[in-house]
Amino acid sequence: MGEEYLSSLPVLDSSLITTIAFVAVLVSLIITIFIIIGETGKLYSTRSKPLNLPPGSYGWPILGETLEFLGAGVDGIPEKYIKERMEKYQSPEVFKTSLMGEPVAVLCSPAGNKFLFSNENKLVTIWWPNSVRKLLGPCLATTSGDEGKQMRKMLSCFITPDAFTRLYIKTMDVVAQQHINTHWLGKEELKVFPIIKLYTFELACRLFMSLENPQQIAKLAALFNVFLKGIISVPLNFPGTRFFNAKRATIAIKKQLQTIVRNRRVALEQETASASQDLLSHLLAHPDENGKFMPESVIVNNILMLLFAGHDTSSVAITMLMKNLGQLPQTYEKVFRGKWKNPLLQLVAISISNDLCFKSEQRAIASSKEAGEFLQWEDIQKMKYSWNVVSETMRLSPPVIGAFREALVDFKFAGYDIPKGWKLYWSASLAHTDSSLFQENINFDPSRYERAGPIPFSYVPFGGGPRMCLGKEFARLEILIFVHNIVKRFQWDLLIPDEKVEYDPLPTPVKGLPVHLHPHKPLDVVASYVDLHSIS
Repeated sequence: MGEEYLSSLPVLDSSLITTIAFVAVLVSLIITIFIIIGETGKLYSTRSKPLNLPPGSYGWPILGETLEFLGAGVDGIPEKYIKERMEKYQSPEVFKTSLMGEPVAVLCSPAGNKFLFSNENKLVTIWWPNSVRKLLGPCLATTSGDEGKQMRKMLSCFITPDAFTRLYIKTMDVVAQQHINTHWLGKEELKVFPIIKLYTFELACRLFMSLENPQQIAKLAALFNVFLKGIISVPLNFPGTRFFNAKRATIAIKKQLQTIVRNRRVALEQETASASQDLLSHLLAHPDENGKFMPESVIVNNILMLLFAGHDTSSVAITMLMKNLGQLPQTYEKVFRGKWKNPLLQLVAISISNDLCFKSEQRAIASSKEAGEFLQWEDIQKMKYSWNVVSETMRLSPPVIGAFREALVDFKFAGYDIPKGWKLYWSASLAHTDSSLFQENINFDPSRYERAGPIPFSYVPFGGGPRMCLGKEFARLEILIFVHNIVKRFQWDLLIPDEKVEYDPLPTPVKGLPVHLHPHKPLDVVASYVDLHSIS
């Protein structure tokens, strides 16, 4: 439906498009060159001695090393770009490059991660490429300083344990069961990734703004797929580019969200909606601690940002988890039945009750439920091994492979000068695959997270410091509740075991992860299923 909307917009003549494109590129290049020359001149004219910059290369004029950086992700090895330059420049802590038209210092170790996370809003601040800032607009992800802190406070009150228990867990459980009954039950084969994206998007729409209309959700989801293709791209705004298509899709999304916001405002005034029913009502009905209400346009931007953050990263995490459980039947068995209480019990397991042999996990949690009873906060806390499996999945396939910061002042790192205005990049995929930080680093081993776990700042799927992902616990709930509902119904085989995974920019199986489903036999399905249509 979103594509239909986009295709209905006016189309320019092809020769005119070519001319406009050429002129736009030429003007952009000329402007960029003058900016770089001007900024470089200012940088050196105000300094009394040469800077001791990190080793490295700025690559090609204008483009820098952007194509190599993005290309490593397309190859499925995003850390390759960084590792090659660490070896080339013999610099294990930091090197310089140019990405997205900006000079960048790439920090390459847990010490670098700690430095950035510990100096947020002091030496560095959040920075996103122009494509992200232009598409999202002012919102939590793109706003720093006091204004960013106020936004974070307003949003964070809706992702507390109390809010999870009061608003989210039952709804997540209901939506997961409805989704599985609609899209999985009765199927022999399906593609996991597109179906999971639909599930997480529907869930985000329902939780953040109580949107349940399937047609409206489908229309928004189609537009979001176009938006996501251009969120990290070269911001050339002319026909045929990813950014141009994403910008048009973003305009259409924001228009729909604006209508939803205005309708909700009327409903709140007429008392047909509750001020605490969801995040949208909360943002409309409650001012910040200074008594200031969030502007309508910023509410729209934040809902857009949360729909993006709340479903896209979770979609890839669940998809890669499904991939690992399909490849590793022993790991699946532990998630489903639980771990052996004592390995020696495996020798006599045939004559001993399962409940005595296994530490409880998803099967035991399901069997403890009466008909119509939903998961509770306490059940989530019992899913320890399942979360270790999710954690190892995010180590090997981090949903967010890294992020940028901007230097607020001149400072030194690892003995090198980092000038004010430079961008800095930290990499989760690099840290997560470092053999000095993770023994047998390429092996899938959920036991890494037992006892002390990884060393600080080496495992960073949610970032760290004041900018740590606000939705970390939300994502944990979303993923574990889906895992609970899917493993108690199915086991599955991968139809393409060696399917390539690209990072564009999130890890994505190129064929959508097709699987063959094996429903559990009736004796294995220990939970009673409720008539979901009777739930309001």
